[in-house]
Amino acid sequence: MMEKDKLRKADIFSGSLIALFGLWVVSQALKMPMKDSWGGVQNVWFVSPALFPLFVGAMITLLGAFLIRTALKAVGRAGLRDVLGWLASRELANYLRSAANLRFYAMLVLLFSYVFMAIPRVDFFACSVLFLMAFISMFYFDDDALLKKLFGCYLALTAGLLLFFIFGLPQTLEATLPYAGDWLTLACIGIYGLFTWRSIRSIPPLRKKYRLSLILAFAAPFSIGPIFKYFLLVPMPTEGLIVAAMDAIWYWDF
Repeated sequence: MMEKDKLRKADIFSGSLIALFGLWVVSQALKMPMKDSWGGVQNVWFVSPALFPLFVGAMITLLGAFLIRTALKAVGRAGLRDVLGWLASRELANYLRSAANLRFYAMLVLLFSYVFMAIPRVDFFACSVLFLMAFISMFYFDDDALLKKLFGCYLALTAGLLLFFIFGLPQTLEATLPYAGDWLTLACIGIYGLFTWRSIRSIPPLRKKYRLSLILAFAAPFSIGPIFKYFLLVPMPTEGLIVAAMDAIWYWDF
């Protein structure tokens, strides 16, 4: 019974987050045109692209509100006070620093940095190798203390790359150093690989896992990517230094 009470209190918190996310979806959908004129033809509101996200956002908000209502009926005002007190306590900070949440943060940062920062700006092969090296080593080693160290290293490297792009340095250096962002990413691969090796070299079982993670990090993009690039003629999302070198070899452009 006590476990169910805790779950209902957690539902207040999660329901609030769900409802807020739904409201954010609705706010973004409202920025889309409800009706407009295209080629002299007036489009009516019921064919607007905003309708689907508006519906989805409204349903998410409604479901979040129902979850809060159900939880409040189960725990009452005392339960709500407990939840608010927990959010203002040190227990929340301890919970957010737990190993399970650290894995979630690492996965989130890895995916967001790869999809939204690296892929649109860095050579596909370079950013894929860095992503796979970090992803495999953080989770395959299965060591929470090591995960924290590797995640810190990756965060520092990602922050450096992000600042490099924010300040427009690739365009500034283009005349003197073509593919500057790709060169920096290759340097990040070397730094991360060296840092990982120094962290695990005294642990024989992890040395074997490290070698395997390196093989997979390089083999996966360089075995699948060329098939799409040269046989299926599908361009890579961003083609930079490594693609240029592969093109030169493939077409013998020397």
